[in-house]
Amino acid sequence: MYWKTVQGTLFIDDLNAFLQKLNVLADEYDVTIQAMDAGKIAGMAHIELAIKKARRAFESGSNVARDPGVEILRYASGKRQIVEAFSMGMKEGDISVVFLVLGEKNKVDAVLPALDSMVCKSEVIDYSGQKEENIRAHFGIGYAETAAIGVSRIPDIVLERVSLVDILK
Repeated sequence: MYWKTVQGTLFIDDLNAFLQKLNVLADEYDVTIQAMDAGKIAGMAHIELAIKKARRAFESGSNVARDPGVEILRYASGKRQIVEAFSMGMKEGDISVVFLVLGEKNKVDAVLPALDSMVCKSEVIDYSGQKEENIRAHFGIGYAETAAIGVSRIPDIVLERVSLVDILK
């Protein structure tokens, strides 16, 4: 399946209306659109691994969510439960966002301008020190853990958490 990302910042004043707008776009273009809080994304490898794990789950029939976007969000969040995975989703106020769009190439490419127009484009996917505290809190990464292997390895720890979603109970 073909996928692309749109990234940037935006202000959400009404979360329900925002999510409804994304659902309308997804239906109109026949694509899956999953919005994620970029402040909790540790780089493109993080997104790629979540997509890979979600695809495998659907192929093997072990998916928890019926919607591919939610299954990807579940893996990206490092959480087993869908309700917990939504902590990586959108919230009202100023937020950095990654829209993940999946589907047929022509349909994905067709919806990208609409998503581009929703954000102030900026590179927000890559891991940076500004994300450290959010990522530590979300993924339960303690200071003892990073003292042992180094703060620069936080993106690797996140990938480990994503990989272990199905194993940890």
